Amino acid sequence: MREVLMSKHSIRRFAFVGLAVLLVGVMFLGDSAAQRRRRRHRSTAPRITNPAIYQPANENANANSGEATAENTNATSTNEDPEAMKKSIRTLSSQVDRLSEKLGQMEESQRSLVDLERLSRAEQRSAQLRSELHDTLSKESDLQARAEDLDYALKPENIERATAIYGSTHPEEMREQRRRQLQSERERVQKQLDQLAANRARLEQAIAASDVEAERLRKRLDAADAAAVQNAKTNNGSSSQAAPRPSPSPYPTP
Repeated sequence: MREVLMSKHSIRRFAFVGLAVLLVGVMFLGDSAAQRRRRRHRSTAPRITNPAIYQPANENANANSGEATAENTNATSTNEDPEAMKKSIRTLSSQVDRLSEKLGQMEESQRSLVDLERLSRAEQRSAQLRSELHDTLSKESDLQARAEDLDYALKPENIERATAIYGSTHPEEMREQRRRQLQSERERVQKQLDQLAANRARLEQAIAASDVEAERLRKRLDAADAAAVQNAKTNNGSSSQAAPRPSPSPYPTP
């Protein structure tokens, strides 16, 4: 029995080994066939190469001819007529002179407008200062009259006459009280007069400065107007001289 069992086990082992060898062989054959197919596919794929670009000889000839033409043009431009160049330079310089003259005229007109505005403000300021001075003089005149009245009332006889109408047992005290009241008012009026005098001096000085500024601006504007008229006359004279005179027409033959 043992021998039979051992023979059965050995047969099974041989059968398993044979199947394993067969499977390995089949797998090896499949891999080798796949590798052959890949090699054939790679060998049969076409190779792409860039074709050579044909460059005609006419392009080089055209380039050389273009360079020669440019050199000839530069040579002819450098060899231009010097008289034409001088004429163009004179034309450009005359245009620059005209532009400079126009700019100068514009600046002068702008300056004249600014001076005119300043003159108007100076005149308005002078008028306002004169109005303030008139009011100051009027107040000063009124206070001066009041100060004269107080000086007259401060005289002893006038104080005694003013207090005599009041019956009192102490007339000296009433006269002293009256004198102190008048003296206090007189001092207050004098302070106001001093302030008005200082204000009047300040206004007179400001009016004088404003008048000087206005006169200076008037002279500048007058000079600018005279210069503009003179320039206009000069330009008209130069244009008339530059214009060609018309040739006299011949008299008709009888």
